[in-house]
Amino acid sequence: MDFHSIRIVFLGSTLGLILRIIIQNNLKINLGFDIQNISVVNFIGSFFLGIFVALNFSNNNLLMLFYAGFLGSFSTFSSFIYQLFILFQKRKFLSLFFHYLEVMFIAFILFYLGYFLVKFLLM
Repeated sequence: MDFHSIRIVFLGSTLGLILRIIIQNNLKINLGFDIQNISVVNFIGSFFLGIFVALNFSNNNLLMLFYAGFLGSFSTFSSFIYQLFILFQKRKFLSLFFHYLEVMFIAFILFYLGYFLVKFLLM
């Protein structure tokens, strides 16, 4: 990896991190059930991933900027695993199970929605 590529990934990851922190600290959503802000971040990340996959970038710089940089830093799988671990420690196994299912289901639906919207708009 050359210095130019490192700068591109650094730029994308910086933007992703800043946006994630803003959302985590400032977003207040009441959907009628308890949902963590990090889950909302991961849902948005899934939607963006669907868009980026549908756009099918052939430029390596754009791939590194958006996939490795922005999305790698914006959506955090480790935070999701940490949420599951906390529920496990508290012995809230039913909550753990349903939280896992809701995040996986919603993230997949939003990924597909982003993908579908781009494909539909580019027809």
